[in-house]
Amino acid sequence: MHISHPRFRQLVDEALALVPEEFRPYLAGVPVVIEDWAPDALLDALGVPEDETLYGLYSGRALTEGRAESGDLPPRITLYRGPLLEDCEDEDDLRREIAITVIHEIAHHFGISEERLEELGWG
Repeated sequence: MHISHPRFRQLVDEALALVPEEFRPYLAGVPVVIEDWAPDALLDALGVPEDETLYGLYSGRALTEGRAESGDLPPRITLYRGPLLEDCEDEDDLRREIAITVIHEIAHHFGISEERLEELGWG
């Protein structure tokens, strides 16, 4: 599937608009950036099997871990455009997968673990 960078960003913005108003203040200062692909070194470091892919990544200190300390990287959500485009069949499928990925990564910002997301059906 092919979609322009501006249209992809628009779909990301639509997903962010789904976040309830009461949670938005906690996301201030958390950029959502788009990269084409996750670097191989990152996939290796995260233990992502070769037959799997990564749509998004939350990096930084979760809100539940307390105040940021000197040397902490600022929180950031990264979406990987290439795998999303490769795995989605049409724009509706892409819109849905971007929304799931955005919500999944925001959940990590709030301290929700991968295991708990799996239990909730967001894994």
